[in-house]
Amino acid sequence: MLAPIPVVYAQEAAPSAAEIDWRPRSELPEDVRRSLPDFCEGGYLPSAVPGMVKGGAGEPAAKNGQAPLQASGLNARYELDNELFLRGDVRLQQPGFRVTGSEARYIQATGAVAIEGPLTSRGDGFLLTGERADYDVNSGRVDINTATFLLHGPEMRGSATQLSRTAEDQVRIRGGSLTTCAPDNNDWSIVASDILLDQGEGVGTAKHVRLEISDIPVFYWPYASFPIDDRRKTGFLYPSFGTSNAGSGAFLSVPYYLNLAPHYDATLTPQYIHGRGLFTEAEGRYLSSVGESVLQLGYAGNDSEYEEEFPAEEAERWGLDFSTRATFGYGWTGYGDYSVVSDDDYLSDLNRNLEINSATHLRRRGGVRYRDSSQYFETYLNGYQTITDTIADEDVPYSQLPEVLYGATFDAGPTEVSLESQYTYFYRDNVNLTGLDQANGHRLRAIPEVALPMRALWGYARPSVSVDYTRYELEDYTASDPGFDRTVPVAEWDSGLYFDRQSSLFDIPYNQSLEPRLYYAWADADADQSFIPDFDTAIRSFSFDQLFQRNRFSGGDRVGDSNQLTVALTSRFNDLLTGAERARFSIGQVHYYDDREVSLEGEGASDTSDSPLAGEMVLRPVGGLEIRTFGLWEPDTSKTQEGRSQLIFHSDDYRYLASLGHSYRRDEFEQSDIGGVIPVTDRVSLIGRWVYDSELDRTVGSLAGLEYNNCCWSVQLVHQNYLTDDEQLESRMLFQIQLKGLGGSGGSSSQISEAIYGFDERERRRFGDR
Repeated sequence: MLAPIPVVYAQEAAPSAAEIDWRPRSELPEDVRRSLPDFCEGGYLPSAVPGMVKGGAGEPAAKNGQAPLQASGLNARYELDNELFLRGDVRLQQPGFRVTGSEARYIQATGAVAIEGPLTSRGDGFLLTGERADYDVNSGRVDINTATFLLHGPEMRGSATQLSRTAEDQVRIRGGSLTTCAPDNNDWSIVASDILLDQGEGVGTAKHVRLEISDIPVFYWPYASFPIDDRRKTGFLYPSFGTSNAGSGAFLSVPYYLNLAPHYDATLTPQYIHGRGLFTEAEGRYLSSVGESVLQLGYAGNDSEYEEEFPAEEAERWGLDFSTRATFGYGWTGYGDYSVVSDDDYLSDLNRNLEINSATHLRRRGGVRYRDSSQYFETYLNGYQTITDTIADEDVPYSQLPEVLYGATFDAGPTEVSLESQYTYFYRDNVNLTGLDQANGHRLRAIPEVALPMRALWGYARPSVSVDYTRYELEDYTASDPGFDRTVPVAEWDSGLYFDRQSSLFDIPYNQSLEPRLYYAWADADADQSFIPDFDTAIRSFSFDQLFQRNRFSGGDRVGDSNQLTVALTSRFNDLLTGAERARFSIGQVHYYDDREVSLEGEGASDTSDSPLAGEMVLRPVGGLEIRTFGLWEPDTSKTQEGRSQLIFHSDDYRYLASLGHSYRRDEFEQSDIGGVIPVTDRVSLIGRWVYDSELDRTVGSLAGLEYNNCCWSVQLVHQNYLTDDEQLESRMLFQIQLKGLGGSGGSSSQISEAIYGFDERERRRFGDR
């Protein structure tokens, strides 16, 4: 006879820690589901730990070793030597910590507990599973063999040959791996012989590290340190690579971050640019109790391509930019900006900004401000570095060394008394200049005003009189006496009415207003101001807001002669429930009663009787959609003189972004601009922007790319064309891959943010917490 063959049934593997807490998207609570990006198929939902009573500082009511161990099981045996044996559905618990298993042995004298699995151990923010564990009741240390783990804060899971919870916020993993991907998905993982995760410090360290993509090793580090949350950590950041913005080929950069102190840090970024050699950038940031400062440096010791193109120039190239802001309290603030580069082509060759680089001057400015409810004061120094040789010497801007501003407004009975004043010393190198262009010197300007404001619910009126006084004390000035002044009497009347009614559109209640406005200005300025140097004056661009300005010049060297009346009308539609402005329509025109004879050099007097008709429209019909249009229409020619239109849209979750723009000025330029982000699926999005100049009949900038996202990694691939300062269209490729929870690689996101409206907010909302 044949003996019967025994049948052995394989025991089903115990679920991992991640599998225990993982929930498909459809099973998550509504509030959790709303906060989860669309490309995530699920999330972790931790179970509460009994006894986890939070205090004011967010700590357990009692730590391990300060509370008795609660133990239970289906069978229990207590021996005389203070040993407790438990079997069947064993549960051990202290405040903030719980472990379950099949068997346990507790030695009361030493506080040691040996637990047989399959077991689970749950605490505040973590879940562990394994075959066997040793638990120290007094210290809270847990050692688990053949373990899996889940950390809820960084949403990081993994496995280990041996896992130890060595302290309240520390987990040591031997012979293990970790990832932020969903269970049963190892798109990427970190595998190491020894890993220490310190949630208290927000840092992970590992020895003999392999980065595996789909279980295939792709990189090895003998030692690695990496952040496991948003806190800063010294170490290498992921490298950037792509094509050089100067068209020289590939570039590679490897940033190194230095977390020097809680209030200051630095980033060093050595990079190799094909054709140029080694280029190093450094950034330092400093945060104090009153403000913050940022210093940026760039250095190329031997730019071989620049040396070949300009043999007479130095091949050593560098740049510096410093910015600081401070708030001292009691209304006082301070600021400073200083930029300098070694040569005119530094920005176009080595500054990899997405936008067209058209800077001709670098500003150096520093000063302090004071402001309270009735007065303000500001003094600053302001200078420039000119970084183009296409600007004539007479067009180089003046430095203000210094400029001092003071203004105040006070009530005096029914009247309002105010003063605006400005003192400036203007200077520039005048060696190669002649005539008025050679002048440097002092300018003092003061505008005292008395107004009689009258206000009611249905309207307002504000008549005022003022004097626009200017005093000059000039150097290197030969046209007349170097000391002279100018006094211009001014009278103004500003008034408006307010009518409103309630109506509805598509069952939405609105409050519609109709606001006519009259503004009259008279200024008796001398027609001939040509003997006054032009330190900082230009003709203001005409716009709807300019309808209510009596001086058509900016700066202080020209005061326009005025005898003009502005007639304007604005209508608003406000949501009656929320008060939000859904639409605004404005139109207005200036009627001139006298010719405008004051002009800048090269400009003649203006004898038109009416200004262009200025119109403005703003529509916000639904949340996320805004349409703005501005236009100038010339009545004499019945043609549009200037126009700008822009449509901006974003969905509530910022998955969809779109912008459409058009700008036009007759006989000068016409440009169209379209950009956006369009999801193709929950995980794949198209990114693009295109800028076209109709006058030049050419593309002046474009960007096209593809983005893929899932819950544990993302990738962006972008091709960009951009116009350099010598009007050449260059191109480059940008690539970025990001392993969620470990940072990113590449250099595309910041450039995309500069090109696509709303992209920064999209990144923050969708990925800020992942």
